[in-house]
Amino acid sequence: MRPTQSHQACPALAPATILATALALSILPPPATAQAFPTMPVRIVVPFPPGGGTDILARLIAARMTESFGQPVLVDNRGGANGTIGAALVARATPDGHTLLVVPSGFAANPALYPALPYSNDRDFAPVSQLSASPLVLVVHPSLPARSVKELVTLAQKQPGRLDYATAGSGSPPHLATEYFKLLARVQIVHIPYKGAGPAGADVLAGQVPIYFMNLLQAMPLIRSNRLRALGVTTPKRFGALPDVPTIAEGGIDGYQFTNWYGALAPAGVPRDILARLQGEIARILNTQEVRTRLAGEGAEVVASNPEQFSAFLKAETAKFERIIREARIRATD
Repeated sequence: MRPTQSHQACPALAPATILATALALSILPPPATAQAFPTMPVRIVVPFPPGGGTDILARLIAARMTESFGQPVLVDNRGGANGTIGAALVARATPDGHTLLVVPSGFAANPALYPALPYSNDRDFAPVSQLSASPLVLVVHPSLPARSVKELVTLAQKQPGRLDYATAGSGSPPHLATEYFKLLARVQIVHIPYKGAGPAGADVLAGQVPIYFMNLLQAMPLIRSNRLRALGVTTPKRFGALPDVPTIAEGGIDGYQFTNWYGALAPAGVPRDILARLQGEIARILNTQEVRTRLAGEGAEVVASNPEQFSAFLKAETAKFERIIREARIRATD
């Protein structure tokens, strides 16, 4: 009997086959690199309808990226569920740098507001840059006998549960900012939610609700005309447009800081050199005099942080929002 062979020898490849394989490999597209990027149109997903602050900032960046990249940079509005629908779309996108997400500060609050998110903020996104930051302003109606943060705290402590505060809705930045204030100041004031910043501001202006953490753009003309009284800004340092208004921390609430910010992210897995190229281009655009002036006019300051800085900032913001939402028992459906 002939011995059984367990393996057959592989035939040698003919020279022609080797040449054909080499030619085929040579025409495959090379791996994405910063030098070759972008190789197709770039899409910036805005997870809200057109016209809001997130959309305005994204379009400001997109128009200037189009000029420098030599590729169209398009804004894609995918609103719904407090930004989670658009974020889920980007989380599933190809991680080659051609899809970006621009978000407001609520992005860091959504994991605590929506326990069943279809993505993970930590695992499914690569932070690119914090774009800008702006304060909210703690304003009160002039009829309220409080001319400083300390006086407001004293008044609220003397009348627990008797003072009301307005917000643009449950889970909105003014709501979270006020609940954080309540936690640190240890006061009890009552939430009156509205369907948007406009109706909330109108009732505060009319004296129906005396307290509101208002966005700067909305607050500036009302403060300057003495129709509302500004007690403090939420940022860690005084804001250039309101140099005489102290920070809330300066007013006696140690450690208080609440920034209304915007940031850019990409799908997880984007090569580091492409992330660096994106961040560098965004920083260049934001630091042009034209853009800095435009943002300052809308009550915002340029940040343009790098991916590592934005990643650390996001983690701190997410932990802060989780604490506020848990201790204040805030629900997205409230």
